[in-house]
Amino acid sequence: MNYELDAFLTIVISVIVLFIGHFFVKNITILKKYNIPEPVVGGLVAAVVTYILFMLFNITVSFDAKIQQIFMLMFFTSVGLSASLLKLKEGGKALILFLICVIIFVLLQNIVGISLAKVLGLDPLIGLIVGSVTLTGGHGTAGAWGSVFEQNHGIHGAIVLGMASATFGLVIGGMMGGPMAKFLIRRYQLAEEIAPSAQRVEAPPADETAPFEYPENTRLITADDAVKTMGMFAFCICFAYFMADFAQGKWFELPTFVWALACGVVLRNILEHGFKVEMFDRCIDVFGNASLALFLSMALMSLQLWLLADLAGPLLLILLVQTLILALYLYFVTFRVMGRSYDAAVLCAGQCGVNLGATPTAIANIQAVTNTYGPSHKAFLIIPLTGAFFVDIVNAVVIQFTISLFS
Repeated sequence: MNYELDAFLTIVISVIVLFIGHFFVKNITILKKYNIPEPVVGGLVAAVVTYILFMLFNITVSFDAKIQQIFMLMFFTSVGLSASLLKLKEGGKALILFLICVIIFVLLQNIVGISLAKVLGLDPLIGLIVGSVTLTGGHGTAGAWGSVFEQNHGIHGAIVLGMASATFGLVIGGMMGGPMAKFLIRRYQLAEEIAPSAQRVEAPPADETAPFEYPENTRLITADDAVKTMGMFAFCICFAYFMADFAQGKWFELPTFVWALACGVVLRNILEHGFKVEMFDRCIDVFGNASLALFLSMALMSLQLWLLADLAGPLLLILLVQTLILALYLYFVTFRVMGRSYDAAVLCAGQCGVNLGATPTAIANIQAVTNTYGPSHKAFLIIPLTGAFFVDIVNAVVIQFTISLFS
């Protein structure tokens, strides 16, 4: 028996899930100790409940996928609308270095996946699916490329496999980021935990902060600001849907969220630098953080954990090896390349989301770490730009090139 919930009920339950996550993180020491994001905790609790309902009573619950996609697009739009060219320039050398680290790991991820698939007697393209297609690309890329693998390359069940693999990445990416950063911070004595009374600090002026850097701070927003900002969000999302349909099947086909983000980048900089329009960064930040929390809770509470249970042993082995390789890469490469500093440790937490989950997970990871150890302006400047924009373009090129090698 399947129960389908509409958009309003989906939002209501996702808000309840966020409160559950907040309750568990606040009251369970180990969750707070290892900086596990609240949407991840609440979403996993909801996913376990739906799994029990399915296994014991054959009941499935379907949440509204459209509203989940809208919140996802709003989040990526907020990243684009926050991407001022001045802030991009501010990222400078650190942004380039981190982007290189991420790109190298995208290539390494596919080498590991394809090599293990061959060793285990599987089609090499299955190794690609359990590589950057799903782990770096996430559910959106898994769905988009899954149909291509099924129709053009004869990989039956590629979509289900991709969704299961992306699910694994989303969960592990959210669970791994905080502990990884904590390990590095404590091992190298990079920072001390800040007192609870000091965790809410007044945010600097908007032109001195990066997107999502101070999610807990109060922001003064007028109705006029909110209406104008909603108009920009709506324009970017409409453009994204149009371009996704127009580009379908063409060489420049990209996931819908990439178009939303790109439109946000272009719109913001045209208005700001071309027409000297003052941007409503506080409003964009509030919309982006709210969309991030709701999207993550919806994505995780919609997980069908029985798909993971059905994963064959070899595929699960590949996923576990990918996780281990990322942990080693962060410790021996990213952390050292980025300077062995507190910022480098926070960036490692973010890369767990970028290369093993999704950009929203990356943002949630670094928010959880900085809530415990203090701000990291560099991480909030670099992670959204790298994870939500550059890496998706790089990943699309890498996937297309790799498929051509095995076609």
